[in-house]
Amino acid sequence: MAGSEDPASRTAGSPDGGDRPSPDGGAPAAGSGRGGSRARTRDAASTAPPAATAERDPAAAADNDARKPTAGAPRTEGADPPADRTGAGTAGHPGPAVPGDGTGAQAAAPAAPADTTGHLEAGPGSHPAPAGPESAGPESTGSPAGASGPDAGAAGIPTGGERLRFVGAATRRIARGIDLDEIVLGLCRATVPTFADAILVYLRDPLPVGDERPVGPVVLRLRRTDQLPEHVRGVGEPDAADPLAERVVAEPVPDLAGCASERCEVRIGGPLAEVLRGVRPVFGDSSAARAALPELLGDDRPVPDRHRTILAPLRGRRRVIGAAVFIRRPDRAAFENDDLLVAAQLATHTALGVDKAVLYGREVYIADELQRTMLPDSLPQPTGVRLASRYLPAAETARVGGDWYDAIPLPGNRVALVVGDVMGHSMTSAAIMGQLRTTAQTLAGLDLPPAEVLHHLDEQAQRLGSDRMATCMYAVYDPVAHRIVIANAGHPPPILLHRGGRAEVLRVPPGAPIGVGGVDFEAVELDAPAGATLLLYTDGLVESRIRDVWTGIEQLRERLIETARLTGPNPPPLEPLCDEVLGMLGPGDRDDDIALLAARFEGIAPSDVAYWFLDPRPQTARQARRLARRALTRWGLEELTDSVELLVSEVITNAVRYAERPITLRLLRTDVLRCEVGDDVPQLPRLRQARPSDEGGRGLYLVNRLARRWGATRLSTGKVVWFELALPARAR
Repeated sequence: MAGSEDPASRTAGSPDGGDRPSPDGGAPAAGSGRGGSRARTRDAASTAPPAATAERDPAAAADNDARKPTAGAPRTEGADPPADRTGAGTAGHPGPAVPGDGTGAQAAAPAAPADTTGHLEAGPGSHPAPAGPESAGPESTGSPAGASGPDAGAAGIPTGGERLRFVGAATRRIARGIDLDEIVLGLCRATVPTFADAILVYLRDPLPVGDERPVGPVVLRLRRTDQLPEHVRGVGEPDAADPLAERVVAEPVPDLAGCASERCEVRIGGPLAEVLRGVRPVFGDSSAARAALPELLGDDRPVPDRHRTILAPLRGRRRVIGAAVFIRRPDRAAFENDDLLVAAQLATHTALGVDKAVLYGREVYIADELQRTMLPDSLPQPTGVRLASRYLPAAETARVGGDWYDAIPLPGNRVALVVGDVMGHSMTSAAIMGQLRTTAQTLAGLDLPPAEVLHHLDEQAQRLGSDRMATCMYAVYDPVAHRIVIANAGHPPPILLHRGGRAEVLRVPPGAPIGVGGVDFEAVELDAPAGATLLLYTDGLVESRIRDVWTGIEQLRERLIETARLTGPNPPPLEPLCDEVLGMLGPGDRDDDIALLAARFEGIAPSDVAYWFLDPRPQTARQARRLARRALTRWGLEELTDSVELLVSEVITNAVRYAERPITLRLLRTDVLRCEVGDDVPQLPRLRQARPSDEGGRGLYLVNRLARRWGATRLSTGKVVWFELALPARAR
């Protein structure tokens, strides 16, 4: 009759037979090897009740069996909902894998590229593939999946379709990790308990990065282990909240993760090296694995008796970087040939993920080091001003950027305050920022006015490229005059927090960004009262996707007022103030780098400053000694009179010899006694060893021996030579 079939032929094509149809109803997948040989399958089919075998179409039966949940199988974190037909597992289908036919084997185990980097490297054309007769032991002919163990879920992954779903879900979970621990954890969580009851993951120590060729012996270190919970292994009390609380094995199982040593040194030419070089996973009872496992796990820590294992090398893009050991307990179905393909897929994706994590970690390290070296390690603490700073990258994935800050001591106890922002969040932006910061430090050392500094920075940015643009705020604070000069190049305006708690946005000409070219920069001079705090910042602090710049500036001003109100008439401490300012940022309220520089103006009292103009005459040295002696007497520093008179006389004599305009002499009493002599000659004096026949050249030698510190700074109007002496203990 048309459409009729022989019951025996239908049974032979069922999922339990040796030749079973593919899940999509196509040609049968020959030689799946699920439960034994083809002959035993035909015998089982011939003994099946005819009525039962004739009720289902063989293709539909195979498809339904491939999709039907396995009773009692635990749900794993690597599984996806049933609606996902692209490879996600379900509560009853914890995973995918590779079909048992030859085509599936080739698709599931891509060829690993040739490697010639050492004795652990795979040979040309080698790739993860199921072991042949040499590596497949008795485990490959174990009981049919789903036919042994305390429940059906303990049997493993019974069909090719479910293996595919398991591999898909597991590899997606492994690929989600971005660092080393996440990737290894993803492998362990996806494997246990669906594919194995325990897993040991070894990685090279240290892990090679990129094209590095490690030297010395290859060392594998146990990175992570995972296994079934204790109550599932029959050695503990179950937790009612655990989804595996009802799943308990028939007999207690030992601690599988405890059978491994922490460190293994791979012997050149040894059995472990040969297995790692071969790349393919091997069964634990194969001759190669029996010799390699004791070397990996330790001679005194064998795998417990009757446990089934797979040893899978972890091969990255260029070399083997570790190994994974999958372990099953005795009451569970043995590993099959198709499970070698699953292990190869898991090992390949894990190794590639580890390679990715190592490269990402190196990039993060380089970014951190680059950003750290581009910013000052610590801020100077010049007399008359206190400083504090903060820097936050845009995000963990963009750790470098173009924001910077700096504080540069200048002659006369002045200090230059700089905050800038180069466009972008890349290595290029950080490199440009470093060049501009170095240029700003050089220009500050010349004591150029703020507007001139910005002008030269603009020229430097144009030399770096046509699209190199940045904003910058440059300010110079004079603690003696209690004044500050500010020039702006397209940067957000600074905020001044007064001692009484009032905060104001300073009116500074905005200017054009650095790199535009052909523009003038304007500077303004403002009062800097003692006790006031100046806040310089980048736009990342006040601008985001949810607010514009001016709204953020107003919120920052209000935040400063609220913080100052907590301390009453006294100004708030700088470090907590910076933390409070950054506290205004909410979750997800930061899209850019943040550089913050806070300066508390303390100033130098007029009573601690003595200043004179002296004409360059032969009698000027004597006059300078007399004026210095009077100032020291007024300050009660008579103990320093002899040293100060000698050093002042030497420096003034050099200035009188070459100067044409009046000479300046200034003494400042702070935590040290500082003396500054200025003239209109730009040439800086240099210390040299005078010969016995020379009439001069010994003045700076005396200054170098007697002074605590000394130096010379070139100015736009000449130079300043200065020296410092420590104050007596009673005067500090």
